Amino acid sequence: MYIQQQNLKTSDEIYSKISKSIPEAEWKIHAPIIDKINKLKKEKNTIILAHNYQTPEIYHGVADISADSLALAIEAAKTSANKIIMCGVHFMAETAKLMSPNKKVFLPDMSAGCSLSSSITGSDVRLLKQKYPGVPVVSYVNTSADVKAETDVCCTSANAVKVVESLNVEKVIFLPDKYLADYVAKNTKVKIISWEGTCVVHEQFTRKEIEEIKSQNPGIKIIAHPECPPDVIAASDFAGSTSGMIDYVKNKQPKKVMLVTECSMSDNVEADNPDVSFIKPCNLCPYMKKINLKKILDCLENETNEIILDSKTIEAARKSVIRMTEIGR
Repeated sequence: MYIQQQNLKTSDEIYSKISKSIPEAEWKIHAPIIDKINKLKKEKNTIILAHNYQTPEIYHGVADISADSLALAIEAAKTSANKIIMCGVHFMAETAKLMSPNKKVFLPDMSAGCSLSSSITGSDVRLLKQKYPGVPVVSYVNTSADVKAETDVCCTSANAVKVVESLNVEKVIFLPDKYLADYVAKNTKVKIISWEGTCVVHEQFTRKEIEEIKSQNPGIKIIAHPECPPDVIAASDFAGSTSGMIDYVKNKQPKKVMLVTECSMSDNVEADNPDVSFIKPCNLCPYMKKINLKKILDCLENETNEIILDSKTIEAARKSVIRMTEIGR
């Protein structure tokens, strides 16, 4: 699920939507930069992508497409823009490059990494394939292009089970999130060979925390991401992908909800669902928060931090992503 901004609003209109999350004094600093970015991106035929974990002034203020990582890459490829700025983390920018190899792709801060993506390398995957010959490799999209190039098919948290079962095999190597692997294993008869990767944000949540929130807020709906530990998912009312969590709030409109995921996503979903009361967790992604408006503006003005991938990697990695899109959500 993605949100594509149409007919960009003025900074005042944007602020009226996200004023719950940003103090007015802070907005006065953001507003002129937002106006400058929105003007310059049109002049330079550049599209700005924002992941759901980006702060509201980016997500609602300058993004042309707001979505989960895969949807961002797919939708950006459909546009006529010849430059892409990815407001997310490094593997997301790489995925955008895979889907748009003829476009220039930029990342506002090249140190915006990911604990999941950095937990495994292409070399690790090659060793696993030697250990388990003939066993297909399914890799989460939260991986580097190097890992995707060694992968048979990618998946998202939304379609992980569907992708695994589409292979019609008895077992698969599933990388790199051990908690998502556990979630998949509980929802399929296919044997899952997992890796020890985790998300630095989602692994911090605990069952005790969820139970305390429930006791303090009778009737609240707890919605967890599959990257959370199994006991957290068990204590929640619903577990789903980023897009699945957004759809749950949008369609069910619970009176009170807690999204067991990154903090800024709650701010962004709240802005689109003003009638829902949000209890917000405060687990911030340190990598996502490396991106800010000033760095985005620098990308636009100076075309800094371009993502460069060799043609061999692009060809191999792109195949695993395309195969996933053919399977669908």
